Amino acid sequence: MTEQPVSKVLVLDDHPECQGAIKQLCDAHHLVGLKVRKNRLMAVLRSNIDLGAILLAEDYGGSAMASAEIALQINTVRPELPIILRRTSVPTLDDVPEMLRRVCCAAYTLQDTSPLQRAIDEYIFSVVYPNALVRGISEITQNVLAAQFKTLTPRWHTPYIVRDRIIFGEVFSLIPLESSWCRGYMMLQTEEAAVLEALNADRHVPDADFREVNSLLGEITNLIWGAFKNRYIGDVGATCCHPIQVPIIVNHRQKYISFGSENPQLCFRYTLTDERSGAEIKLYQRFVFNLSWSPEDFREIAHDSSELVASGELELF
Repeated sequence: MTEQPVSKVLVLDDHPECQGAIKQLCDAHHLVGLKVRKNRLMAVLRSNIDLGAILLAEDYGGSAMASAEIALQINTVRPELPIILRRTSVPTLDDVPEMLRRVCCAAYTLQDTSPLQRAIDEYIFSVVYPNALVRGISEITQNVLAAQFKTLTPRWHTPYIVRDRIIFGEVFSLIPLESSWCRGYMMLQTEEAAVLEALNADRHVPDADFREVNSLLGEITNLIWGAFKNRYIGDVGATCCHPIQVPIIVNHRQKYISFGSENPQLCFRYTLTDERSGAEIKLYQRFVFNLSWSPEDFREIAHDSSELVASGELELF
């Protein structure tokens, strides 16, 4: 697993002669390009797929006006996703139809990709996440999941950046993170049925229901939070006073959650697999630093082993 987060983008461009160049652009800018059939576009956008942006060709719908209509539909369904327009003439939005200019954030050409780079930096990777933090979160979470699901094999995937606000699964947990360098939330999301299947396979929990799922997710959340606090926060956050808050909005019908910020979120995906049956649990972890984020002040806490021995956390061999 690489420590450099990537971002998934939907590529709406059906020019075969351009696809190789667009693939190279995606690889060079840490983007994972995805394609979709035109008749499935809206269904995909209404699903819970995590995306960072839309790369749209100006004549994707057969004409500039048709492409503009598609862009408007995208903006209606997923207004949080930036739409970046590929043009054949000039890398600006100056002469495109007004309704298209209103919903696109930038334009580029294959001859001049600098506007694309600026848009990626501004709208997708606008928040810097230190490699040590990304690596540490993965290590902490993997250790907790391995301890909680001893009969399942944990696997992790490349971390990625998302701009959408889609909730995965039916159950999620939230816990605040506060320190001198960050203030926000960690969120875990999963599917109830998959966790129930794993619990019911355990002879110690044969008749598990949603309460056991809730309890398990809460325990995992607390363990990750405790390790995160011990490694990156210490006691600093406990003495800080932060009066500012923003409302968190949850729309269960639309599987949507908003933290009152447009900042991209750091997302991790883990899978836990039963190697005998092939059953799988998917767990999504998001870090939302919506209230404060100062990566230049980030430090990993170095613990003195003598202090840990004195506290009883370590014993002399």
